[in-house]
Amino acid sequence: MAEVIALIDYGAGNLHSVHNALKAAGAEVTVTADPYVVRAADRIVLPGVGAFRACADGLRALPGMIEAMTERVHVGGAPFLGICVGMQLLADRGLEFGAHDGLGWIAGEVRLIEPTDAAIKVPHMGWNDVAMLPHAKDHPVIEAGEAYFLHSYHFAAANGADVAAMTDHGEGLVAAVARGNILGVQFHPEKSQSYGLATLRRFLEWYP
Repeated sequence: MAEVIALIDYGAGNLHSVHNALKAAGAEVTVTADPYVVRAADRIVLPGVGAFRACADGLRALPGMIEAMTERVHVGGAPFLGICVGMQLLADRGLEFGAHDGLGWIAGEVRLIEPTDAAIKVPHMGWNDVAMLPHAKDHPVIEAGEAYFLHSYHFAAANGADVAAMTDHGEGLVAAVARGNILGVQFHPEKSQSYGLATLRRFLEWYP
């Protein structure tokens, strides 16, 4: 029986492009706003673009969804992938338009990118390197390469052990976080061509 890949529909702007990329990577995807589907899913993908607050509010507007995600990921052990703001929501809080609670799955906060060099533009937009950290170089999903980024805020992780990969945009910025069966990427695999599709294929083959 094919695995159920739950792609959570909470109004995130990149839902359809992530759906298409997952299908191109070989997944059978269920787009859902139903917590009962999420509780039964084999894998969970949380997309997201735009403001942290809007995405957090959208997720909380789905009754029972955060509880279902938490149960399936933390108790059931389902592999989880957060993309862009979907990754940022893993943090304790985001500081965009005030302080707003995240899921608190990976300690840290989401802050504005503030480069010291005025020549460095914000948002961080376009292709950039994904550099693996030594402790995560053998991660089964994330590999070094070049991916497409588009963000003005970045994940400042409280624990360096949770950071799997970095990129550089006037300063080091977190490109991926990982803890157990939880994975988040700041880049957009759905816009990262062969690198992105390979990342999604490895996620679909990942049994942490």
